[in-house]
Formats: sequence, C-alpha cells, structure tokens
Amino acid sequence: MTIKKILIVDDSPTERHFLGELLTKNGFQVIALESGEEAVAKTKDLQPDLILMDVVMPGMNGFQATRTISKDEATKHIPIIMCTSKNQETDMVWARRQGAVEYVVKPVDPQELLTKIGKL
Repeated sequence: MTIKKILIVDDSPTERHFLGELLTKNGFQVIALESGEEAVAKTKDLQPDLILMDVVMPGMNGFQATRTISKDEATKHIPIIMCTSKNQETDMVWARRQGAVEYVVKPVDPQELLTKIGKL
C-alpha cells in the first residue's frame, strides 16, 4: 500500500504545523485534527493511509483513540504511528497493545519519521 494521505492527531498547534510542513514537503496530503474524539469520529469518512497520533491530549487520549480505531472493522487496516513525548518502554509496549504499528518520541526526528513511514 502506498501512503499518500496522512492524518495528524495532536492538540499542539505547533506540532501539527511542524509535522504538516514536513509531510507536505515530502509529497504527502495532510489532514490535521486536534483531539482523539475528532480522530475517532472522522477516520471512517477520511480513510487516511496512515495516522500519526499524539498520546497526551485532553479528553480521549491517543491510546484510547488508537484502540478504538484499530478495533473498528472500517478502520482497523489503517496503520497508526504514535508521536509522543512519552519515552518509557512501558508506553511503547502499551501503544503496540492498543494497535499502534510504530512509536516515535518527540521532538520528532524528521528523517526517522520519514524512514518509518517509508517502511510501511
């Protein structure tokens, strides 16, 4: 599967802008959302090829949103990469148990992220 459309889910306007610029410059179509609830509500309609999901957000956190999206028949095929400042091994293990396929620690290294996207 070729990844063209990427959904960024992050409550930080700075992070959404940084990731959006990086991905747009590298030829991806980008859609940015501010919350886990918004991601769960819109992912079915948007059908992105990949989701970059923050963990720490008000309301529904990224782990909860990832679990919901990855268990839904209509969206479980969409890979999710967690992009978060949480850098503990337990967080990484928990993210994978919720359905994430990769984990990137903030501040995001642009080359590391692009390499991980390329491997998908």
